[in-house]
Amino acid sequence: MKIIYGTTNKGKVENLKKIIMEDKIENIEIETLKDIDFNEEIIEDGKTFEENSEIKAKAIEKYCKKNNIKYELILTDDAGLCIEKLNGEPGVYSARYAGPNATQKQILDKILDKMRQYENPEDRKCKFVCVLTGILKSGEKIVARGESKGIVAKEYKNLVGFGFRPIFIPEGFNEVMGNLKNETEKEMHSHRELALRIMFRKLKDKKLI
Repeated sequence: MKIIYGTTNKGKVENLKKIIMEDKIENIEIETLKDIDFNEEIIEDGKTFEENSEIKAKAIEKYCKKNNIKYELILTDDAGLCIEKLNGEPGVYSARYAGPNATQKQILDKILDKMRQYENPEDRKCKFVCVLTGILKSGEKIVARGESKGIVAKEYKNLVGFGFRPIFIPEGFNEVMGNLKNETEKEMHSHRELALRIMFRKLKDKKLI
């Protein structure tokens, strides 16, 4: 199966390869947006992770058809942090929550400032969400959603990791995800990894892999 993974992020690709290897899935070829020379801007104007993930997949599907690029599966994702007391914010706006060119620190500072009024851990509940959209060459769509629950930390000591890991304390832990040393523990709470495993389970159920 040839998979076109809608990303240029090396970490995401390595994560995908690791799951393929662990699940002993054979005959998988992975190409990224760089491999197919995809440089088009995609306007992610959906209201949900599902909508944004599908917007990306459809744009890549259109590009592949126009350029006669062969594939069996196009795979895209959209992800973010959803905080209960902020009505699900930053949600689909996670990457641009503090403006289009904001730094990680600026985004985290904005969240911590908004959450300052909530002292009780019960009021600081949140979840990481990742939605994967898979489009088969037949046009059939497969969706997988991974969620990891936790609470928002009251501060960050250093900006380890990326995204929201410096302020996300996974359920059952007292340390932010960015500071967890055990890779297995990190994987247990990786919303993207959970979504990928669900996606591959669905592909197996359809006997596509």
